[in-house]
Amino acid sequence: MAIVVAAMFGIAAPASAASKLRLIEHSTTDAVTDLGAKGDSAGDLLTLSNEIFADDNKTRVGSANGYCIRTVVGKAWECFWTVTLAKGQITTEGPYLDAGDSVLAITGGTGAYSIVRGEMALHKRDAKGSEHDFVYTLK
Repeated sequence: MAIVVAAMFGIAAPASAASKLRLIEHSTTDAVTDLGAKGDSAGDLLTLSNEIFADDNKTRVGSANGYCIRTVVGKAWECFWTVTLAKGQITTEGPYLDAGDSVLAITGGTGAYSIVRGEMALHKRDAKGSEHDFVYTLK
């Protein structure tokens, strides 16, 4: 529960130890622009601007904005996005897999998150991918 409270108020994890930050993304705006060959093809662009909720999946705590480029048809995208919370932002970069979970690198942050590093585990909460668990391990 302390991590949920920390997320709600934008408090960064202590630098000396890793801690978990659990958030839920509602993927309501994801859009794919067909840039390569017709249909699903390498080079297609997925854009997003979605709401972020606390671990209770009821309390809105921020937003996620970013993009992904299709790298392997039917299997993988390479993504970059920023989660904005009350006291700062956390940026992530890495794969988004069509099937299964993904792990992305935390590449930086701003405000209360200016010195965080670590990784974010991404898990689809349903088959359609309309909600995702974002579990940050902040170091």
